Amino acid sequence: MFNKSDAWRTRRPAVGGDPHFRNLLVIRNPTAGRRGGLFARTLDCLQALGCQTEVRETATRGDAEAWARESVGMGYDAVVAAGGDGTVAEVINGLVAVAGAPPLAILPLGTANVLAIEIGLPADPRALAEVVAAGRARTVCLGRLRDQAGRRTHFSLMAGVGFDAHVVAGVNPGLKRALGKGAYVAESLRQLGAFRCPRYRVTVDGAVYEAASLIIANGRHYAGRYVCAPEAAIDDPVLHVCLFERGGPLAVLRYMVALQTGRLARRLDYRILLARHVTIAEPAGEPLQADGDIVATLPVEIDVVPDVLRLVMP
Repeated sequence: MFNKSDAWRTRRPAVGGDPHFRNLLVIRNPTAGRRGGLFARTLDCLQALGCQTEVRETATRGDAEAWARESVGMGYDAVVAAGGDGTVAEVINGLVAVAGAPPLAILPLGTANVLAIEIGLPADPRALAEVVAAGRARTVCLGRLRDQAGRRTHFSLMAGVGFDAHVVAGVNPGLKRALGKGAYVAESLRQLGAFRCPRYRVTVDGAVYEAASLIIANGRHYAGRYVCAPEAAIDDPVLHVCLFERGGPLAVLRYMVALQTGRLARRLDYRILLARHVTIAEPAGEPLQADGDIVATLPVEIDVVPDVLRLVMP
């Protein structure tokens, strides 16, 4: 099956293209990563291309979502999320909350930058600025989850319960700022001894399964450049439910090695199911991460929303 994300990843940016996203609201997380130089250089390149940039720096969780929501009807050609995956997720949830929202562009400054990798954004500041200013706004699908209180959260690439959610929940924010991805490695090693591997009960389009951990993928990449769901694509209105069937520290370690070496999909104790509607009911109270942040606890319902966001791509 042809994967459209492969085409996006290999298409060259429109170098020298005429900017059609000129009036930009840039929502920046000033604490994201250690790539302040990239932000300043890309901003300079955007201004050299003739773009007008209004920069707002977040101070607390929720700022990015609120400003994205308020951008509708304000004359912006695009909203730029300048930060990590958490900042991008907040901006996405703000944009989809209101009809007629401007497109989303991404300036990746975070630890993993998974969505930026998924769509093939360049790392060079000039090339990145040219994508933001003159890229193509394409409609994409999002995952949407609803918790038991009725709260809805959209995610661009993945939601997970089990080992990865406990790692996300346990990462020390200070250590993350200091070590970047190293903080996740350290927490993963700690969780190998601490995580008790409960069995998760999941209903996929009416059929019931159990697994030691689950990832609900809307795109092929996970935790950076690793591939979790090889056939998933963000313009395809189908979720890929990845079942890690075995539990225990040794099984988790084997899954980690398989992910890092590109062999995960070959394992017989790893299954991928296609779905439009997913319910994860048990164990109640277990944390769920979406795009790298804990956003809910079980039980949750998850579905896919087609063509809900316009995303600026190379």
